[in-house]
Amino acid sequence: MADTIFTDVIPPAAHWSMVVPQGHTLVLTDPDGGANLSMLFYNPNNLLERYNAPDTLKCQHTFKLTQGHCLYSDMGRVFCSITRDDTGWIDSVAGVANKAKVASKWGKRDYQTDRNSWKQNGYDALLVEVAKYGLGKKDLAANLNLFSKVHTDAEGNLQFATGHSKAGNVIELRFEMDTLVVFTTCPHPMNPATEYPRHSVQLSMVKSAAVADDDTCLNSRPENGRGFENNRRYLAHSGHSTGCC
Repeated sequence: MADTIFTDVIPPAAHWSMVVPQGHTLVLTDPDGGANLSMLFYNPNNLLERYNAPDTLKCQHTFKLTQGHCLYSDMGRVFCSITRDDTGWIDSVAGVANKAKVASKWGKRDYQTDRNSWKQNGYDALLVEVAKYGLGKKDLAANLNLFSKVHTDAEGNLQFATGHSKAGNVIELRFEMDTLVVFTTCPHPMNPATEYPRHSVQLSMVKSAAVADDDTCLNSRPENGRGFENNRRYLAHSGHSTGCC
């Protein structure tokens, strides 16, 4: 791994956003175990292009996401590749909690009383971040929940896997095009904890190595090869180098 460009810690129940340049990797670490990081992706040069969960799952024939998978935009391009996932399963379907959900599970939030320990919810947190870029409710697509696992039981009911992410688990996202990343550390909507969960996430950025011809993400599905080719054509037209193939 290349030298670290910067490192930061996103505190519990917080939200943030940043543009990650093509050719860079976000290294995400769960310091204490039990974290949840809800993420969305947009093209900073055309905010109408954003993460598409159905296409991401459909084209890779999967319900879960993990190392070797790619995260697609609604234009058939690859925002980023999952080059490492210590957890083995990233939730792709459960979304985020809203104000009512958090109130019913953990009590009403009250910033005037609790200050920075208030019970923020993922929906409002993401909405605050996208508003910084002129986006709103209609622009909140289905998100990912990194460090969380939701699976089905024998009857087909969705189940939250308690204790899925362990202390020190790392997920690495290698960005294949410039991407606006929006995220929050608010708790997962299906977390059964009796007390409002508060977990931070460490974030580092490093320069990515060039994508090799035998790259796992590139070759894990034939569709991914086509996604990388879509990136190559898009980046060539925009005057950027893909650093690939």
